[in-house]
Amino acid sequence: MSTGIVLSQLQILKKNSKHAFAVLVDPDKIAPNKMELFAKQCNEAKVDFIFFGGSLVLNHEIGLCINIFKQNSNIPVLLFPGSPAQVTPEADALLYLSLLSGRNAELLIGQHVVSAPMVRSSGLEILSTGYLVIDGGVPTTVSYISHAQPIPANKADIALCTAWAGEMQGKHLIYMDAGSGAQTPISTEMIEKVSNNITIPLIVGGGIRTPKKVHDNCIAGANVIVVGNALETDMGLLQELCAATKF
Repeated sequence: MSTGIVLSQLQILKKNSKHAFAVLVDPDKIAPNKMELFAKQCNEAKVDFIFFGGSLVLNHEIGLCINIFKQNSNIPVLLFPGSPAQVTPEADALLYLSLLSGRNAELLIGQHVVSAPMVRSSGLEILSTGYLVIDGGVPTTVSYISHAQPIPANKADIALCTAWAGEMQGKHLIYMDAGSGAQTPISTEMIEKVSNNITIPLIVGGGIRTPKKVHDNCIAGANVIVVGNALETDMGLLQELCAATKF
């Protein structure tokens, strides 16, 4: 396993109350021949991180896509895997997700045990991540796949206690996600309650579509804002969304 460069960057964000922008790339929705242009767009917008992965990935060219991206950009690439099959050494780091908000043992620890030898030998920087799915108003792929109920959107106390549990277990990060295509993004009240009471970096994603929402989430205490679906519809939003974290 590597030296922890990405984790150090994230910890500095938390320590200094700063913010970063990440683009979530679904490998099923972008072809290798589009990666050079995508890298250029991310460079120009000053994107901080790229997250690769999803709950379902049918495309087996993740490694190729990442290689092409990295040939054209120095932005760190983090894997956001929905299964061990999505782990590839071409990335810089792996969000080693443990679904703390669910009760499915396979996604809490089972798949981690199966994938441990491969992950350990991958050379990736391993970021132990407490993953909290928050109700975004519509059923999401992750809820369906995991057979897990999301945390209710108005139950900030449950989110905080779940995040505390992850922090006390030694997780490096907390990732709160309303899910791909969420109708309602996570409230600033929930983000603020969690962020103000944990000492590890907080990542927030799902249903974020406007620069104002990006900015408001940063003010509430999110250290990394993740946007995926909105950019699949309109990459022209990238500059504005990313710029909303730079203050």
